[in-house]
Amino acid sequence: MSILICGSLAYDNIMVYPDRFRNHILPEQLHVLSVSFLVPEMRREFGGCAGNIAYSLKLLGGEPLIMATAGSDFAPYAQRFDELGIRRDQIRELPDQFTGQCFVTTDLDDCQITAFHPGAMSFSHLNTVDQIGEPVSLAIVTPDGRDGMIEHAAQLAAAGIPFIFDPGQGMPMFNGEELLTFIEQADYLALNDYESAMLQQKTGLTLEQLAGKVKALVVTLGGEGAKIYADGVCHDIPAVPAAAVVDPTGCGDAFRAGLLYGITQGWDWPTTGRLASLLGSLKIAQRGCQNHRFTRASLAEQFNAAFGTTLPEA
Repeated sequence: MSILICGSLAYDNIMVYPDRFRNHILPEQLHVLSVSFLVPEMRREFGGCAGNIAYSLKLLGGEPLIMATAGSDFAPYAQRFDELGIRRDQIRELPDQFTGQCFVTTDLDDCQITAFHPGAMSFSHLNTVDQIGEPVSLAIVTPDGRDGMIEHAAQLAAAGIPFIFDPGQGMPMFNGEELLTFIEQADYLALNDYESAMLQQKTGLTLEQLAGKVKALVVTLGGEGAKIYADGVCHDIPAVPAAAVVDPTGCGDAFRAGLLYGITQGWDWPTTGRLASLLGSLKIAQRGCQNHRFTRASLAEQFNAAFGTTLPEA
């Protein structure tokens, strides 16, 4: 059965400023800031949490089903999905909107100035779970339009479809009570270490208390690996040294694809977490969120090299 991915689709416009912002920003004039940076280097990448997760999940051999909203400029992304064999029948195209757009400018100090236009993402609530009309084994609710995240979580819970709640960058949109509602509806909770601290602050609950509300709580720790709290046990998941540390953007999405795959395969948490960790390592060695590649054979070889154990058969 398909794995439903509720979340954003976006184009990531990445620009490099061959100087330092600090050389051209006057601190005493911040109240009348007006600056322009010439960026001779630019690339456009396919992104958005839903697209990124679906990409890695498809490479694993899973069947991602994206439920998202896109705009009038969606054609290049649609062609990419068709070439990858990723279904898009649950992607709603809105002709009067742009697909989500992220504009990131990085200087020589790796300082960044980012602007994000949500576009069609703000209308994600127009999609509903009951419109799918086919069995779904597992789902994930990732950063998206606020109303869409609320409604999709409630609809999945009502339909009895297990899902991962992954608030990500969308967490600031919700207060503590709303976040607790998400957690009570979800079966699994995935966070990075910063989001973990923010969630504890917003809800007033400890990590152990939050873990007690779901089947598993996953906290990624960057280069320190991850921790998975399940059944009263904390599983320490080691990080996999990357061939190169090139671009961390999208590593969390690759990790979540591993979680989704391992859960649907019925693997234990140590194995599922290690697969997810390996995917994050493969992603960080490539620029962009959807440029890493692997085969089942190469993945099995890297899994064995990293952990000294065999990757289970699908």
